[in-house]
Amino acid sequence: MPLPPLVLSMGDPAGVGPAITAAAWASLQTDPSVAFYVIGAPELYRDHCKVQVISSPAETIGVFGSALPVLPIGVMPHVDPGRPDPATAAAIISAIETGVAHVRVGQAAGLVTNPINKALLYGAGFRHPGHTEFIAELCRPEDGEPLRPVMMLTGGGLRVALATIHQSLASVPGSLTQDSLIELGTIVHTALQSDFGIATPRIAFTGLNPHAGESGALGREEIDIINPAAETLRYRNINISDARPGDTVFAEALSGAFDAVIAMTHDQGLIPVKTLDFWGGVNMTLGLPIVRTSPDHGTGYEAAAAGTARPDSLIAAIRSAVMVARNRQTK
Repeated sequence: MPLPPLVLSMGDPAGVGPAITAAAWASLQTDPSVAFYVIGAPELYRDHCKVQVISSPAETIGVFGSALPVLPIGVMPHVDPGRPDPATAAAIISAIETGVAHVRVGQAAGLVTNPINKALLYGAGFRHPGHTEFIAELCRPEDGEPLRPVMMLTGGGLRVALATIHQSLASVPGSLTQDSLIELGTIVHTALQSDFGIATPRIAFTGLNPHAGESGALGREEIDIINPAAETLRYRNINISDARPGDTVFAEALSGAFDAVIAMTHDQGLIPVKTLDFWGGVNMTLGLPIVRTSPDHGTGYEAAAAGTARPDSLIAAIRSAVMVARNRQTK
């Protein structure tokens, strides 16, 4: 069956979102298999490409080949690239909410989110630690348990999920638990099967400490937390390694030994991905009932002001969303 179109949320209109969205459309407009529409203000895109206002996601396929389909959202003040304006906060939030709603009812195959600035949104009632957590809350079943979204970065031949994200290094050891790593390993295993089409995934845990703790000489987190979690996961028929040294495990994954790596800290996992593919990395959210991807960069206010934004990561995020949606469709 053909997929519905993807939906893009506009992100911060003062950032690179409008420019990279228009550039992605210009690059992809001849390929209806990756058709998308963007929820935003039409005037944000008219300086960059031809625009067609739509009133329904269903109009996207008929428009995509000749113009960027834009579903208008609210009232937008004049926006200067590179100059964030708190007056745009409500529309930014509404675009995300609307995009999630469209995917949940099947009007869109997946959501690709342009970057936001959380600090800008707090005055409009945004109370979530990040973009991902907000989307997870929007996807939470009524009267259901909170979802655990998992960040996975892909690029340069690597798939890397993160055990901890935006927190200080000093707080990481105390936040790692066997139960949390077991849940994380299960989510990654399931996503590799359903989203990436890998029937028998092979996963590696990194160690937290140098040389994966060197049998306790450099720290006991591997012995006390990571390896017992791995043992439980293997008992549940999930193919995952004990903690591997962080300075070699990514080379092992590139050689084909592992389909994904679970890194213990943010920088441990992102440095190899961004070094190998700085422009084309993709942020994928696992563990949600909807498909969600995002470019692996921020709002880029300076690039927006200078007109130097590159769409590589957004284009990769669009293609990744289509891949996941197709794989889920076949399950």
